[in-house]
Amino acid sequence: MNNNTLKLKSIFELLNEEFYIPSYQRGYRWTDIQVKALLADIWDFRNKDPKKEEFYCLQPVVVTKPDNSSAIAWELIDGQQRLTTIYIILSFFNKRFSEEFRNPVFSLEYQTRTDSKKYLADINDAEKNDNIDYYFIHEAYSAIREWFKGKQNFINDFESILLNNTKVIWYEVNDDSTDSIDIFTRINIGKIPLTNAELVKALFLQKDNFEDKATLKQLQIASEWDAMEKKLQNDSFWHFIYSTKNNMQYENRIEYIFDLIHEKKKENEDHFTFNKFQDEFTADKIRNKGILDVDGLWLKVKKYFLTIEEWYSERDLYHLIGFLIEYKADINELKKTSDKLSKTVFKEHLKTEIKDRLSSIQIESLEYGQNPYEIRMILLLFNIQTILATKEADMRFPFDKYKSDNWDIEHINSQSDKTISPKDRKSWAIDILEFYTGLYGYASDVFNERGISQINAQKEKIEILKDITKTIANKLVTILESEHVNDELFQEVYEEVLELYIEKENGQIDNISNLTLLDDVTNRSYGNAMFFIKRKRIIENDKNGIFVPICTKNVFLKYYTRHSDNNMYWNQKDAIDYLETIKEILGDYLTVKE
Repeated sequence: MNNNTLKLKSIFELLNEEFYIPSYQRGYRWTDIQVKALLADIWDFRNKDPKKEEFYCLQPVVVTKPDNSSAIAWELIDGQQRLTTIYIILSFFNKRFSEEFRNPVFSLEYQTRTDSKKYLADINDAEKNDNIDYYFIHEAYSAIREWFKGKQNFINDFESILLNNTKVIWYEVNDDSTDSIDIFTRINIGKIPLTNAELVKALFLQKDNFEDKATLKQLQIASEWDAMEKKLQNDSFWHFIYSTKNNMQYENRIEYIFDLIHEKKKENEDHFTFNKFQDEFTADKIRNKGILDVDGLWLKVKKYFLTIEEWYSERDLYHLIGFLIEYKADINELKKTSDKLSKTVFKEHLKTEIKDRLSSIQIESLEYGQNPYEIRMILLLFNIQTILATKEADMRFPFDKYKSDNWDIEHINSQSDKTISPKDRKSWAIDILEFYTGLYGYASDVFNERGISQINAQKEKIEILKDITKTIANKLVTILESEHVNDELFQEVYEEVLELYIEKENGQIDNISNLTLLDDVTNRSYGNAMFFIKRKRIIENDKNGIFVPICTKNVFLKYYTRHSDNNMYWNQKDAIDYLETIKEILGDYLTVKE
């Protein structure tokens, strides 16, 4: 690389340049934290009142002229993230002016993501979720706009510092014998932001891998790669195969597939997967006398992904495998078995796997606080089997919602012996008051359509209540309006409500017959909301399209109770019928005590 050049260039010197981002590069991935950190660094430099010759230096921008020295655009080997961020900042500045008065900005062309150039020129809300690149570009623009709030008077000064006193280390590669992808890999091998996935991508897309039609084949692999990543960015697909027990996080989710292919473990070093692929490439070349079968190596990746895609698409496989993955099934072992068996036989194998996990469980003996793992497993499977039993409904259990909304085991009927802590008493009082009046909130500065505050609206409703409910409601108002809640008053109201709505003979309070899956918001921070309060919230959530596991909804609507005569509390009869339904639905999997 004797002809390579290294120099400093100001951002102003780059404004008329054209950059070409090849297929081996990842898309734009800077977060708002990185964007704001760059802005803050330049701002700090500006506040030091720098002399004319002083400058703020950015990390290297590595470029080359691809193949043809007469090409206009620079192939951007490294520095895309920084240059794209600078581009977005300059675009933000330009939005202040009409088209004819805007400053020139360098151009960014993309080999595989051609529409990104168009979106960069018009960053908007409507298209931000069309793909992951747009999302990060939009987030960066929003971060810039947010950062400059309150600094509008300093934008011109900041822009001048950015253009004239901010420089990049310009590294120009002029060695025709060196492949740009090799340079890209060497530059980035030790960097934290560059993941195994991006290094593996560089391996697959090296020009030397292809005897002819290199560009066409590179574009095909890059396009198929992007399609896989897009599918994996769909949370419904991702949380089907990715367990919450997995402690490895992925920026590029396709890396998870590569980790699975090479069976990466938690204790393996960071670049384990990349090194495995590199070893595989080297061995393939040796085996084929110097010729790399890149098609065969890429086909292996595609086949693995297509197997998971087939599981996701087939309703029974989706539910059975989704359950097993959440409960520590080895995906590679499942795939190996899947490859050997017909679909029908494979389904039976999955059911046997589930039955083995439940074989030691005696459902009648499960207790809250003692068997959380087993109870959660039973309740999740109960929901899944309920859906699978409903063949007519095209319904799928949303593993993404289940895993991201903090659903956990909670009591159906509240624990009457559990007190409400002082910090939660007003929350409890608002819940009960809202139930009595049918109105929400108790604020003096929030008004309804008639211009009446929440407090006054609540008091109007209380006036038309009768008997004990009116008495309790007025006591609740006293609690809510007290700076410090009186212990005796609260205990009095609490016991009055318990007397009205807690069934005395409600069975074993900690048995699974009184447990379901609830999100933490519905169960509230004090963890002891009464049945009718939880029921009210479940109905509201379901009405508003918020995910509620089907069996949780059925519990609070008392669909499992054969003869229901009261929806205000959960009694022993309800609990017995509920437990019998669980045993019936999970009959193929459970060991039932004789």
